[in-house]
Amino acid sequence: MKRENYAMLCDFYEFTMSNGYFQNGFYKKNVYFDVFFRKVPDNGGFAIAAGLEQVIDYITELHFDSEDIEYLRSKGIFDEGFLEYLAGFRFSGDIYAVPEGTPVFPNEPIMTIKAPAIEAQLVETFVLLTLNHQTLIATKANRIVRASQGRAVLEFGSRRAQGASGAVVGARAAYIGGCRGTACTLTDELYGVPAGGTMAHSWVQMFDSEYDAFKTYVELYPDNPTLLVDTYNTLKSGVPNAIRVFQEVLLPMGKTKCAIRLDSGDISYLSKKARAMLDEAGLTECRITASNALDEWLIRDLMMQGAQVDTFGVGERLITSASSPVFGGVYKLVAVENADGEIEPKIKVSENTAKITNPHFKKVYRYYDNVSGKALADELCVYDETVDDSQNHTIFDPNATWKTKELYDFTAKELLVPIFKNGECVYEKPSIEEIAEYCRAQVELLWDEVKRFENPHSYYVDLSQKLYEIKSILLNLHKISG
Repeated sequence: MKRENYAMLCDFYEFTMSNGYFQNGFYKKNVYFDVFFRKVPDNGGFAIAAGLEQVIDYITELHFDSEDIEYLRSKGIFDEGFLEYLAGFRFSGDIYAVPEGTPVFPNEPIMTIKAPAIEAQLVETFVLLTLNHQTLIATKANRIVRASQGRAVLEFGSRRAQGASGAVVGARAAYIGGCRGTACTLTDELYGVPAGGTMAHSWVQMFDSEYDAFKTYVELYPDNPTLLVDTYNTLKSGVPNAIRVFQEVLLPMGKTKCAIRLDSGDISYLSKKARAMLDEAGLTECRITASNALDEWLIRDLMMQGAQVDTFGVGERLITSASSPVFGGVYKLVAVENADGEIEPKIKVSENTAKITNPHFKKVYRYYDNVSGKALADELCVYDETVDDSQNHTIFDPNATWKTKELYDFTAKELLVPIFKNGECVYEKPSIEEIAEYCRAQVELLWDEVKRFENPHSYYVDLSQKLYEIKSILLNLHKISG
């Protein structure tokens, strides 16, 4: 079977359009596409950008082999000159993106691609599926981690993920969003996300008694073992047998670090009872892990009920973002470069105003208050605009021209950074630990009101006056008659 080449992981119409671009000469034009989204999953206040590393790897390896060319030739609709062009295809454009782990908001670019038309068109599908998927999971993970109020969250979802890739890079995205580790061994091997695990119910069932199962496991793995205590009866046999084994095996060795895991039943009630039993037995360092179809809402309720849980293992509702399983990132043309190098803005107009795009090659500024350090607002500007943060600054609201936001004593930071220049990667990829720490720090810079799960405050994202005027001119030019 032919090895998968992700260059062919592409909607077929990208090839038909590219073939047309080749034949009419448009392929020589530089174009500009933005990746952005219109709505935060779960009606949240922000999303967490993720997936950039996989896009970098894809662009770096992007090529078509002879079997790919023969497949396209077999369709009988592609020009031979176009197929020869694909045979020598390499990405030669520029890419700008927000670093992974950055909190992002609707309608602002999280990636911009500047490239000859065919190159920009052919990367659309992979770029979108990668950023959409990992941003979705990182966003969900961050919600769950915030609900846990400092308790560790582990990603447990491999067996419920949508396919192998969904499990592997999904666990990576979950780590970026704030999870402490994963059950997915391959994610650890490939990306360095700490993998761990203990036992399933089948381990306990394999032995003549629950006590024998626990004793054997702790003797094999005496360094911080976790015992699954709900195979038969959590409070009558599971926890008592765990206590007995910890006292008989670990304490004589001078080891006190251990844990039990609750995977069924009333987690709040069981955790409180188990905590009391463990403390009474002198096992105050024994931690309690809870799993079983958890999400941010259930964890929040458990915390409100005073559940004695130290670690949450979250599976299907995290790895699939079950409550909001689609991240609606889109890829839209925003400008075309003319033969003389002039950048001509483009706009998509719709009767659905939410689908009207923001035109032009843009930069995105994020403004931080110098007193609190908190993020105040984001502003979309034309590529040649600069902001002087030594002076007061006014942001206009394009949806209500009478409304403005005045900024004083702030620091301006550009969000989009160069990733590729002339086809060469110019970005030094950070480690997964650095990305996760960056994410944690950036989320801390958001006001608590933006981080609410219900009815979060709408973070201020608007256009510069110059960009607003350009958009207005284009809208009038393409005005839809009633």
